[in-house]
Amino acid sequence: MMGVRRTLVKESVSPGENSFSDFNDTQDLDGTLVMRVGYRGSAFAGFAYQPDQRTVAGEIIRALETYLRRPVELTCAGRTDAGVHAIAQHVSIPITAEESQLNGATLKRALTALLPDDISVGALYQAKKGFSARFDALSRSYRYRISAGWTRPVMAWDHAWWLRSNLDVERMYEASRCLIGEHDFKSFCKVASAVGKPTSRSVISLTISQIEEAGEPLVAVDICGNAFLHSMVRTIVGTLVEVGRGRKEPQWVAEVLAACDRRVAGQCAPAKGLTFTGVAYPPEALTPWLKEGV
Repeated sequence: MMGVRRTLVKESVSPGENSFSDFNDTQDLDGTLVMRVGYRGSAFAGFAYQPDQRTVAGEIIRALETYLRRPVELTCAGRTDAGVHAIAQHVSIPITAEESQLNGATLKRALTALLPDDISVGALYQAKKGFSARFDALSRSYRYRISAGWTRPVMAWDHAWWLRSNLDVERMYEASRCLIGEHDFKSFCKVASAVGKPTSRSVISLTISQIEEAGEPLVAVDICGNAFLHSMVRTIVGTLVEVGRGRKEPQWVAEVLAACDRRVAGQCAPAKGLTFTGVAYPPEALTPWLKEGV
């Protein structure tokens, strides 16, 4: 889930350690590299760079610094917690005019070789100087997968919540209608992250459907919003599950929303069921560096 701050800057190491002595940090950074990346979140301590922890940002920074032979500053569209996956996270990196002339296919192959096998470079784009994957985003989208019932999931094991209970999807959908639009979602975010900070967000769409993936039945909760609070999607899912299991009535969710109190909401659903699925940007903000799928 996204936190309030998503600009991630790795402190520069000494020039002798990584051969960065030729880089002049006062030179003009004339453009922006934007990467669409996916990752399996199970083995990461989240997206944000943390010293002494394996993180998605740490691995991407290491790969970029190795290839560009200079320190880099990286910003992501939405910071994800430990265990959360992504198929369309976007990160932006200021680049020099010289770097903007690099061959896109070569750059993608190099980064793929330098990154571990649980991070995938889906696409590369160029954007204008000053573009931010975080601040220029219009919306973010997530999917939460639930394996409901007593059949242990096989293919979905690593990216779905095995609930060991049946769910009434229609009741969940009915309960979710009150969450559409702009509201104070304080009841659905981590308490510590809400202290002294605005907690109003706008949910653009929220659907709940029964799907099949790799032959396994799943319940998918798809949500799109302008931005999300820490653990907001997972807490919404945990709250709707209370209704789907018959423990609460659909109107209870509206009461939870109005309370602005995390203690009245449902549990925070397990991280492994959540996938960051997309980011929307203004038209023409991103120019493909190479053709999709290369």
